[in-house]
Amino acid sequence: MKSIYIYFLILPFFLTACNSSEPAGLHDAASNTKIALRSFSDTTKLDTFKIVLKGDEPKNMELVFTITPKGGHQIYTKTLKATALLDNYKESIDLAKKKEQLQFMREELSLFFDEENFIEPAVTESEKPDNNTPDKNFFEELKRTGLNGFKYRLGKESKVYIAWSEQDKKVKNYYECCK
Repeated sequence: MKSIYIYFLILPFFLTACNSSEPAGLHDAASNTKIALRSFSDTTKLDTFKIVLKGDEPKNMELVFTITPKGGHQIYTKTLKATALLDNYKESIDLAKKKEQLQFMREELSLFFDEENFIEPAVTESEKPDNNTPDKNFFEELKRTGLNGFKYRLGKESKVYIAWSEQDKKVKNYYECCK
């Protein structure tokens, strides 16, 4: 009698394992997604920062970065191609093998929302624009509004700093270094 009870306890686990609809070798989609909630387009509400690693081969992988305000529509989307990122690092990091390339892209995903990438506020009152400031008026707007910024890298030596423009009602670059 005990063996029948054990059988009925184990059977659902066995059936679930055997009937998995996910093909072998694929990851859980959640492991390829990172989300952070941060004040960005409004100092009193949290925006959703999301980064998704798409693709299964380095040649077709990409990081898709989006920002969506609470209760709103997406205000920013940027797609970073794996091939471009890998090309930027191939001289300084051994990325010859597919395994190393995949690991590099997973690390890019995991580090994307590091605390140092969130800049609060985007521009302080004492900061001065320089040659890497594409829009001096926007830089001054950020000083007045006190909104936060975010930075991400396009390559080993190239970073983009973005913030919300209250005036233009869109996300804009306020600093770019070093192309």
